[in-house]
This record gives sequence, C-alpha cells and structure tokens, in this order.
Amino acid sequence: MASSAESNFPPLPSPLVNISPPEIAKRRSTIWSGLRGETVQIMRHTQFEYGFRAPWHLLIAAEVAERYDGESFVEGLPRSTLRDFTHKLTFVPAGHVFRGWQRPRALTHTTYFYIDPSGPLADPALRFEEIEFKPRLFFYDRDLWQTALKLKSVIENAGTTHRQYAEALGIVLTHELVRFNGDTEPHQQPASRGGLASWQQKRVAAYVEEHVADDIPLATLAELAQLSPYHFSRSFKRSFGLPPHRYHATRRIERAKQLLTNRERSVTAIALEVGFSDTSTFTSAFHKLTGETPSYYRRRLD
Repeated sequence: MASSAESNFPPLPSPLVNISPPEIAKRRSTIWSGLRGETVQIMRHTQFEYGFRAPWHLLIAAEVAERYDGESFVEGLPRSTLRDFTHKLTFVPAGHVFRGWQRPRALTHTTYFYIDPSGPLADPALRFEEIEFKPRLFFYDRDLWQTALKLKSVIENAGTTHRQYAEALGIVLTHELVRFNGDTEPHQQPASRGGLASWQQKRVAAYVEEHVADDIPLATLAELAQLSPYHFSRSFKRSFGLPPHRYHATRRIERAKQLLTNRERSVTAIALEVGFSDTSTFTSAFHKLTGETPSYYRRRLD
C-alpha cells in the first residue's frame, strides 16, 4: 500500500502514476525531502493502462517487464511497442505526458521515483531546477540503474534504513540525472578538501547528541553547517571518517551502551529511548556495530 503521509508530498494533478484497474497493482511508497520512491508490482496477467503528468520528474526502473502486446508513450518521443524492457529505465521530465497500456507476459516489477525539480538535496551550483531535461524511453545507464536499485532496497526496508542514507542516495540520483542529460556538473564551488571547520563539527556533533533518538533529516544537519546537503555530506565524511547516517547510527549505539549499565532499564525501553521502533531492530543494529547483542553486552559488564 502507498504511504499515508500525503501531507509531505506537494499537491499534484496526478501525484502518482495512475494504473487502471488499480486493484491489480501492489504499491508501496516512501517519502523523503524532495523525493518519493514507489515500488509497484502487477499481480495479475491482466491488460492494464497507465498514465502520468505532474510538475515532478519521473524516473522508472523496470526490473521485470515483458508484454505480449502494448505501447508506451512519453511526450516528445515516438511511441514504443518494445515487448521486453526488463532492466530498462525511462525518464519523464516534469510536465510531460507519460501513458501506455500493456498485456503483460510476466508479472511486472517496477520502481517509480518522483523527483522535485527544485532539487532541495542537490548542489545549488547544479541549478537543477533550471535544467531542461530531455525525455528518455527504455534506455540503460549503469550508474543510474545501480543508484535506482539501492533506493528500491531502501523503500523495501524503510523501517530499518536510516533516513540520511536515503537522502544521500537522492543527492547521487540528482547528479546522475544531470550527467546522463548531458549537462556537465559544476566545478566552480568544490567542497573543501579539509572537510568541516571546527565550529561546524562541534555544532553538528552537539545537535546529533541532543537529538540522537530522532529521525534527523540530512538537510537539517547541512543547514547547521551552512552548506548544501551535497557539500555537507562530502565534507562530513572527510572530517568524521563516516557518512552522516553511519555517524548518527554509531552515536545511537553508544548512547544505548551507556543506558545498558542501568540494569533497572529493560532492553525494550532502551531501544525506544534511543530511537528504535522495536527490540528486534535495535538488536540487529547493535549487533551490526558491536558484534554482540545488547543482552550479551550487558552480561559482560558483570
């Protein structure tokens, strides 16, 4: 089912790709700053139609897509009757019409990415919102495909994947879109090779400690450092040796270790206090970073 957090997504004439009949599609979506990802599975070998037009860019990654018959159309390009577009990408610029129909040969698995043209996660020097993107139908680009698959995994594991990691992938996606469109990336505003300044490091680290249990947006940390999310992510890793999402995850576990010394607190209570939704997720994250379960770590303190 699609996410119910519609208030985080701007009003659109057609917020999602319309699929008819709707009951044949199993849909799951997740929203981040400037980006919405949606996995779609067609559950029946039934002819269906689809259509989309909105002020957001649309990138489609088809993992399994075979049809006996059908056609696809992106405004500005010839219609295509390609029957097997497995492992193909399609890009629909904001405002362009995308529509088609097909009689599937295989149960279709695709991922849709709805991208804000204002590019809130992009490097401002990209001028992402000013680029005149070209429509593309059924193409392959290795780097763009790999980034799309990583984001698909994030959608499927939304409850356990760190928000900052997803938003960092969103940054990569905007740059990949610029590259394949033929626009060169800017060089006039390179990130400092020295990383974050001392005051930036202290300010960001203090904020993470104070909000360690919260779901901190990447843009919030970047704003504290007075940088774009793109430059912040690169500079942060140079300074701390870890990307922001891993640093935040590490600080959560360090806080949990402190709390585990108090034997009056249950593991479940500690998990909730440091920002995990349940004990299982907490145990998995704790083990990933320490090689031990929280309970075993506590026993070793004796």
